[in-house]
Amino acid sequence: MKINLSLHAGFNVETVEYKNICFTVWDVGGQDKIRPLWRHYFQNTQGLIFVIDSNDRERIGEAQRELEHMLKEDELRDAVLLVFANKQDLPNAMNAAELTDKLGLNQLRNRHWYIQSTCATQGHGLYEGLDWLSNELAKK
Repeated sequence: MKINLSLHAGFNVETVEYKNICFTVWDVGGQDKIRPLWRHYFQNTQGLIFVIDSNDRERIGEAQRELEHMLKEDELRDAVLLVFANKQDLPNAMNAAELTDKLGLNQLRNRHWYIQSTCATQGHGLYEGLDWLSNELAKK
């Protein structure tokens, strides 16, 4: 995997090459103050990676609403969705099945999606999720 990083005010932009696919990754962060700006980065998006703190049970409803709001955007109509269920190493973390239910992923229609349990600090699950995403994007 090759990564190039460019820092901008409030977010990071990275170019990630993985399995002969080049991803431009916009890390727009989760702070509620900058969420209205997210839609400015949706144009030409083919894949969306949504990272969830699996241990944050108090904010899962907020995450579900934000995801639902994003997926209604016309520019994301054809984007595939990868959900990284992060922090799976913590004892009270919601598992992928519980997060699938709480995020309403099974109710999504006409959208390819996948949820991958991860622990970013240990690198667990990241490559599996990227493999799924790269395979889906290669089909387009």
